[in-house]
Formats: sequence, structure tokens, C-alpha cells
Amino acid sequence: MKGLIEHFTKHITESIKISESTMLSAFSGKVENVLICGLGGSGIGGTIIAQVVAQDANCPITINKDYKIPAFVNENTLVICCSYSGNTEESLEMLEQAEAKGAAIACITSGGKLEEIAKSKKYNHIVIPGGNPPRAAFGLAFPTLFYMLNHYKVIRNNCVDQFNNAVSTINSEEKNIINEAKAITEKLVGKIPVIYADANYEGVAVRFRQQINENAKMLCWHHVIPEMNHNELVGWRTKNEDLAVVILRNEDDYFRTQKRMEVNKTIFEKYTSTILEIYSKGNSQLEKSLYLIHLGDWISYFLGMKNGVDITEVDVITYLKGELAKI
Repeated sequence: MKGLIEHFTKHITESIKISESTMLSAFSGKVENVLICGLGGSGIGGTIIAQVVAQDANCPITINKDYKIPAFVNENTLVICCSYSGNTEESLEMLEQAEAKGAAIACITSGGKLEEIAKSKKYNHIVIPGGNPPRAAFGLAFPTLFYMLNHYKVIRNNCVDQFNNAVSTINSEEKNIINEAKAITEKLVGKIPVIYADANYEGVAVRFRQQINENAKMLCWHHVIPEMNHNELVGWRTKNEDLAVVILRNEDDYFRTQKRMEVNKTIFEKYTSTILEIYSKGNSQLEKSLYLIHLGDWISYFLGMKNGVDITEVDVITYLKGELAKI
């Protein structure tokens, strides 16, 4: 896992090259809405891209992480099925339903049944290198979504310049990122992380939570501001030093949201002494998101090391899939 995290920026660069060299068939229709289907490490990219391109996309983008697809899907819907293994049962069921509704279908995978279906039915698809844990393939899968949305004219560009800027920033800051991750890890050991972020960065917070779950084998939770100010904030009533607040921050978060964060800290500190703030670096939401994702990946890795766990194993998920296979 350490090597895969180290190769994050190399994966991004490789993904861009793969996407640029992939021949996609022209689409003559008009996309009126987009549904991105995927779960876990294969689905988080959809969650994040929907927020990153919210001000650029010319139609709604919905993320689906279930067996069934929404009723609105029709022949004017672009359905992008994402499954790193190509064998995720929920994604394959969603694909089948999308086919029945006559949707335009595109696929992102490393192989498996999804690649077989895409090739046999001539669906547009991008194939990325396989053999890694899905959560460690984020850098390979994420850029391909921009190419797909750009190809179908949902967004105006594929954000290559922003990806390249993010790669340069992360590479130049890598030592500092690792040192910050180690320092944060020391404060999170033995704690239950409570992750907060601006609502526009919820996907990044979800990614951080998922990485702590899978790599460090720890429970934690996340929420977003301002929404949590209308519910969860009231739950802060009992002093609990087992809780550690982690606030993901960006210099250009909406000014009223930043004020909320400052007021929230005065409330949190009454109930826990561990309050950490992590600031992003970059010039765009995409660049800042990638920076925070990479930093969060390192924190999850170092937490796993501190916890003395096998960072790569996900035996309980394998067990669950085995039980489902009996049905």
C-alpha cells in the first residue's frame, strides 16, 4: 500500500495518457442528465467529480451506489458504470437496468465482466491497469471520468492542466505532506476521528473516512458544514477525549462557512482537546481535492501502521461477498 500511495501522481499521469490514447465513438445525441454508478473505491470518484464540475456541467450529475437505478434514467441519460474489478455485482445490475431503459452507456474498469460487456456491445469504455486494491486505484480511475464527461459534452474540458498542476504541487510538497501526515497520525492514534468539511468537499471527506476504515481498520464518521450546524452540532454535549475532530479546510471556503468553522471549534473544544485543521494547497477545487486526498491517504496508512494491522487486507468484505455468492 505504501508504494501505491507513493505512486499517486504517477497514476494520475498514466491515467491521462491512457484516456488520451483511447478511441471513443462519437455520440450524436444530447445528454440531459448523468448517472455515475459505482461503489467503494470505484464509486468515490463519481462523488468527487460531481462536486468539482458542479459549476461547469451543463446537466445534473447523480451518483448511484445501490442495486437499483433512479426512475428518471432514459435514452437521454448518460450512465457511466465504474467498477475497478469489473465484477462488482451492484454495478453490473445497474448496468443491466440502464440497458433496459435505452440509456447511453460508458464504462471504466480494469477488466472482468464489465470490460467483456463493454467490448461485446461496443460501449465506450476506458480500461485502466488492474491488480491493485480498488481504493489504491483512485489516481488511475478518477481522471478518466473527466474524459468521459468531456467526450459527451457534459463539461467543456478534461481539466488536464489542473491535473498537471496538482501533480506538480504534490510532488514538490511530498516530504512536507508525509511529515504532516505523521504528525496528524500521532494525534489520532487511539481516537475516533470526526471529519468535517465544507459541503463542496464532502466527497473528499468521504474518501478520507473510507481510507481510515479500510487502511487503518478504524471506525470514524464525517459530516459537512453548514448542514451539521442544523443537527449534529446539538449532539456535542458530553466530554469525550476519545473523539478527535479533523476539519478539512480551504482558503477559499465560503466566508460564512469559515466563520461557522471558527465558532464550531469553540464548541468542540468544550468536549475534546483534539481538534485538528488540515489546509489544502492548489489553485482550483480539483487541485485542492487531490492534495487533501493524498494527504488523507498517507494519514490512513500511518494509522494502520500504528494500529499494527495488515493495511491491505479486507477479509470481512471478502467474507461478505462469499456469503452473497451462495444466494
